Parts: sequence; structure tokens; C-alpha cells
Amino acid sequence: MDRQYRAFHHAKPFHTYNEEMKFRIVLEFDAETASFSAVCPELPGCASAGETEEEARHNIKEAIELYLELSEIDLPCDAKLAEVTIG
Repeated sequence: MDRQYRAFHHAKPFHTYNEEMKFRIVLEFDAETASFSAVCPELPGCASAGETEEEARHNIKEAIELYLELSEIDLPCDAKLAEVTIG
């Protein structure tokens, strides 16, 4: 028998984010590409871009939502998946 299982499918459903959360973003204009980059410093690797500042803001918001989305987790049978509340 396989000693791992997909926690996303077998564990009780986890709550989605139900309160508004604020994240800092860093916007920079790149004159060479004539576009804006957007980075969320609190979420490593979470970045996006857009042709305008407004588009970059929209795109980084979407990137943050995707970054925080629940995903499948491979766990050993003796592992326990739990939640922790912040704030």
C-alpha cells in the first residue's frame, strides 16, 4: 500500500481566506521595456508586470491570489494536516 496520500482530497476541506488581507507591493517602471513590474516582498517569488501601473496592480493582485490558493500536498500516512489562524 502506498504510504502517501493526497491531503487535498482526503482531509476535511480547509477554509478559504474570508477576511480582507493587505500586502505591500513594489511597483517599478522600466524605461527599457516601457512597462511596470510589481513584486510582493512578503511572498517570495510572487511577481507580475503590466504595460501600465494599473495593469501591473491588477496582475499582482491576481498573482497574490494564486500564490495563496490551496494546493495538493503529498503527506506520509502518519503526518497530520492542520490549520493555524493568524491575526
